[in-house]
Amino acid sequence: MTIAIIGPGYMGRTHAEAWSNLGYADRITYVVGRSERAPFEHAPAARFVTDLDEVLLDQEVDVVSICTPTPSHADIAIRALGAGKHVLLEKPIALTVDDALAIRAAARQSGRVLMVAHVVRFFAGYELLRHAWEDDRVGRVVSARAIRMLASPETAWLLDESQSGGAPVDVSIHDFDQVNLFLGTPIAVTATRLDPDGPIETTIEYRDGGIGQVLTYTSAPAGVPFTSALELIGTRGVASYRLAAISATEASVTEADVAPSDLNTYRLVNADESIAIAVTDNQPYTRQIEYFLSCIAANSEPLFSPTDAAIAALEVSLATRESLASGTRIELRTSVGA
Repeated sequence: MTIAIIGPGYMGRTHAEAWSNLGYADRITYVVGRSERAPFEHAPAARFVTDLDEVLLDQEVDVVSICTPTPSHADIAIRALGAGKHVLLEKPIALTVDDALAIRAAARQSGRVLMVAHVVRFFAGYELLRHAWEDDRVGRVVSARAIRMLASPETAWLLDESQSGGAPVDVSIHDFDQVNLFLGTPIAVTATRLDPDGPIETTIEYRDGGIGQVLTYTSAPAGVPFTSALELIGTRGVASYRLAAISATEASVTEADVAPSDLNTYRLVNADESIAIAVTDNQPYTRQIEYFLSCIAANSEPLFSPTDAAIAALEVSLATRESLASGTRIELRTSVGA
């Protein structure tokens, strides 16, 4: 199997490292960008090219990792699928629902595997929450509360809402995906932000009666670590996970940096058990690709991270933007499940 990475930036290098961790470093044959770049440490055999068609016409390329700015996702993914490539597509799937649906249609027509890289699904702590839910250790989830907090991004296109969709689309979408997973079909969104650089508080109502709340803050003060957290309140118990890290892709901070209670910790309490686990896994991108490869081998859809869930999360993200702009509650007409 040979791989091409589309996009030579930070996330492209993150994907290259994950492929390398699985022994595929020498099988990354191309890196596609707008200009020549220094070689990737984890893709020593790759050629840098500026012409995407050169990659898509190469019959030896089996897989593309698409790590480009979001506005390009639909065009590149649809062309890659049409060329017979399996596609690992960075989140968000697209900037519009119409583009997302077009990508899904292209995947179905191609017979190739498409997986949207909602990597939070592969963080060990979030997987523990999912297992507790699937094993009925928390019961039916009635409330899910998420936090995502980070310093202002330095990448220019991320700061341009026309390119990234802004914080609701590029950052909050991780948490909308998680909350949808546990609560089901969203029906309405209300979002509030009192200051342009301040936190966004989003409340999501669900068809089955649950409520999700997501706090997103992309201008955290200096010294505050990247923070990602989720708490599930269920009819049988409560489960939570909190990650404090140097960044979303780097190892957790140490106890010298953050109080022990705020470290990478999973907790579960119900009538039968009360546990707290320090989560040490820091390879979610590698496990994401490992799962993607298993789907290719089985020629199966990625049910652990399905395309319909990526579209549903995008719908909530776009509704959040609309609610912030209008100051009103936005009703959803969600056509896909989580």
